Amino acid sequence: MEPPKLERSEDPQPLEIGAERSDEFVVEGRLLTDVGGTIGASVLSTPGMIGMMERTAAVLAYESLPEGSATVGFEVCIKHVGGAAEGSTCTAHAKLTAFEDGRKLFFDVEVLEGERTIGVGMHQRRVIAVPPQPAAGA
Repeated sequence: MEPPKLERSEDPQPLEIGAERSDEFVVEGRLLTDVGGTIGASVLSTPGMIGMMERTAAVLAYESLPEGSATVGFEVCIKHVGGAAEGSTCTAHAKLTAFEDGRKLFFDVEVLEGERTIGVGMHQRRVIAVPPQPAAGA
């Protein structure tokens, strides 16, 4: 499953508290661990799960930020409460809960496999200035 493409709106709307985004992903490749061979199966790793949570929050913010802005992760507080086997389809979800000082974004995040919670917590991001990106094919 391909990750969603990053596209900025031509007319970005300000981020609003309560904005949400969900992205499906397959538990495979770099998202896997077998915990050093100790569990006899490949499962969703905690760093892989957190990475998907962060990416979903980052894309949610990116779509509404003006050109020349992006976000970087600042803090995560996550509980990995369930396992997801290799090949499982999961959904990462992010909801903006606060936006302070025009640069501090606070998200509730979770990963689900169907209705079952795999991970849950909060994530903070900061808006930063980034250099202009060259046009595709340039």
